Amino acid sequence: MLSQVVELIEQKRRFAITSHVRPDGDSLGSSLGLYWLLRALDKDVEVIMRDAVPHAYEKLPGALEVRVTPSVDRSYDAVFVIECSDITRPGLIDLDKQLVVNIDHHSTTALFGTINWIDSTASAVGEMIYNLCKATGVRVTREIAECVYTALITDTGSFHYSNTSERTFKVASELVRAGVKPAKISQAVFSNYPWSKIELLAEVMTTVKRDETGRVAWMHQTLEMQQRAGASEEDADGFVNYPLTCGSVEAVALLKECSPGIYRTSLRSKGDVNVARIAEKFGGGGHRNAAGCTLRGDLEEAKRTIVRLLQDAVEHRNGDRDDSQAAA
Repeated sequence: MLSQVVELIEQKRRFAITSHVRPDGDSLGSSLGLYWLLRALDKDVEVIMRDAVPHAYEKLPGALEVRVTPSVDRSYDAVFVIECSDITRPGLIDLDKQLVVNIDHHSTTALFGTINWIDSTASAVGEMIYNLCKATGVRVTREIAECVYTALITDTGSFHYSNTSERTFKVASELVRAGVKPAKISQAVFSNYPWSKIELLAEVMTTVKRDETGRVAWMHQTLEMQQRAGASEEDADGFVNYPLTCGSVEAVALLKECSPGIYRTSLRSKGDVNVARIAEKFGGGGHRNAAGCTLRGDLEEAKRTIVRLLQDAVEHRNGDRDDSQAAA
């Protein structure tokens, strides 16, 4: 609950903030937005992550202050865990020994914290951090605004996804008033890729296929492709969205090999097609139109399994209408 978070902040002083492995725009933007909020309240705070800040987010205010560590190796009054489905997602040793504040906007998130603030109506956790600023009386500075705006545009797909609401635009408007320059942020996040990403994309796009209906598409990426392109794991971020730009395609899967026989799988969809339900079957989660999970075993069998589930989701979309609205 928001009131519990505010009370904790008022009563305690030393905090850490963390998020999931391979942090993305919402997890990093929200973490750094909260960092600047707590700094404004004269708190002792640091952001700790298991993985380094990806290239696309290196220009975020405070990104250089993120400490990469395999464990929670210092003493804190509480650790804020941002956008994680369960307590293992940050990948930090001894996190479970801390007083944890779980902050997320996914309805599938486990209630693993001492305090659990979950708001599935928020377009991004960044929107929740903005609300926390208001609740604590902290002025939204340019640093906070740039971090939170990054969270919003990445988790809404630049306001393309169904989780975008009237409230999202109101928050974005306030952030622009606070000093955000939308074009500058968008260029830093979406137009600052290394050439290795283009090389990798060229290989991955050769694997794209559609089913006979033309409504379900899938593709894959192997470790060999990544090595040939000289690419990093993060370079494949966003690839899953390309087939969805085809008007007839309603659901897409990208199976990305992260180690032999293990495939990090990204799922995307349009409208009422609920891919979060599919991700949950494999221990993953997310939103109705954007979710992820991990598959193990033979690549061809994994593709057949996920394609069948996507086809079923497209065929039976109306049965998930009510639940998907809540997850948006």
